[in-house]
Amino acid sequence: MRRNSTLGLLLTLGVAAGLAAAGCTKKEAPAPPAAAEAAPPTPANGGKIPITTSSPAAKEEFLKGRDMVDKLLITDSIAHFQKAVELDSNFAMAELSLAGSAPTAKEFFEHLRRAVNLADKASNGEKLLILATEAGANALPRTQKEHLDALLAAYPNDERAQFAMGGYYFGQQDYPKAIENYKKATELNGNYSSAFNLLGYAYRQNGDYANAEKAFQKYVELIPKDPNPYDSYAELLMKMGRFDDSIAQYRKALAIDPNFVNAHQGIAMDLLYLGKPAEAAAELDAMTKKARTDAERRTALFASTVLNVDGGKSAKALADVDKQYALGDKTKDTAAMSGDLVLRGNILLELGKPAEADKQFQLASKMIQDSNLSQQIKDNNLRFVHFNNARVALAKKDFAKAKAETEEFRKMAEAANNPNQVKLAHELAGSIALAEKNYDTAIAELQQANNQNPYNAYRLCKAYQGKGDAAKAAESCKQAAAFNSLPNLNYAFIRTKAKAGEKKG
Repeated sequence: MRRNSTLGLLLTLGVAAGLAAAGCTKKEAPAPPAAAEAAPPTPANGGKIPITTSSPAAKEEFLKGRDMVDKLLITDSIAHFQKAVELDSNFAMAELSLAGSAPTAKEFFEHLRRAVNLADKASNGEKLLILATEAGANALPRTQKEHLDALLAAYPNDERAQFAMGGYYFGQQDYPKAIENYKKATELNGNYSSAFNLLGYAYRQNGDYANAEKAFQKYVELIPKDPNPYDSYAELLMKMGRFDDSIAQYRKALAIDPNFVNAHQGIAMDLLYLGKPAEAAAELDAMTKKARTDAERRTALFASTVLNVDGGKSAKALADVDKQYALGDKTKDTAAMSGDLVLRGNILLELGKPAEADKQFQLASKMIQDSNLSQQIKDNNLRFVHFNNARVALAKKDFAKAKAETEEFRKMAEAANNPNQVKLAHELAGSIALAEKNYDTAIAELQQANNQNPYNAYRLCKAYQGKGDAAKAAESCKQAAAFNSLPNLNYAFIRTKAKAGEKKG
């Protein structure tokens, strides 16, 4: 498992789907006089980012929580970060860590806001980390990268600074650069287990399974009594189609910690891909019964949604979405509820019900615009109004409107310097061209779209089929059919069809 982040949910909203605009950075400065351990980097402290707190006890709790986060024991980390904040109400990094470990989007934004408000009480290194996180949440990648560049300039020998930059590149799907930063982090600290974990994922995403396996095996070697190394290795084995071996690794994780519930969703997907959907559903039931937080309950429900979509059980899938929405409604978690509406709209759109899908998309957008979320998030959400308008128009075969909305989305994405959203514009253009049977244009556009979206590989398969290139069609459908991921709605939409297309070519 990679880091458990509420931003995964926000991606559904388009909140954190890309980055843009310019930001300001400052040279490293000493922390406020009242803060402890806030000296600028020197050979004496090894050039590491300080931990700024007035309370030694708060620092101890923070380090305990951080160690748990490094081991992906996210739920268990929260109590330590909360204690740190109780001991030092000005502890900015503890608030940032609570944001990163938050089980809901609402709590993520609340703790991030507190961290930003406290940033001036921390060292500039910590402040840069906080502001980089804020920029990422606000879909401002250029600002995010500038903060991280400044952080690395001040702390090139801090493995966590290297790790943070690796995470930025990972999010931008620039896996070679992510690998560079993660490798540098492991060189700076050969015991930094989280860096080996993400290094493995970066290699995996880059298609280098051999080096991914080596990184995960090193991860296991470093913390053999913790569950996450086995979970991460299991995910690689799933990707490679070694489903029984993957299940064995997930079972090891659960044997170490029965509350490591995300292993259940991995086992469920392995069972699905082995052709055992009933056993997969039972595994998710076990996960739901163990769930301790709404985040864990959401994870189980989303996996069930995907399982039901994959099996053609749309009514059950939509009922799962309703249960997710109810979780958000219980705490008035606007971002989560909006994401659930988008999720419902995506399923309805795939079912050939564009008018019903459009209602969900409009409700989701209104919910964001009426919220107290940042103006940057609201502006980003407005870009996705055009994205969803284009998809609805395409489903209605109103190609003129689909093209106009796509062009508006593209212009806004480019103006925002958001590479992930530019890829989405290519996806829209390719989808429209495919529907119009303009296969050469469809191929050219889809090749510039997100290649980590299995639906795009399937679209390429259909374009090559239309062009009469059976070999390339079979290759693209094979890529789509063998995506073998943790719960992924786009994969559920096309997995069975891609298998058929692979045989047809």
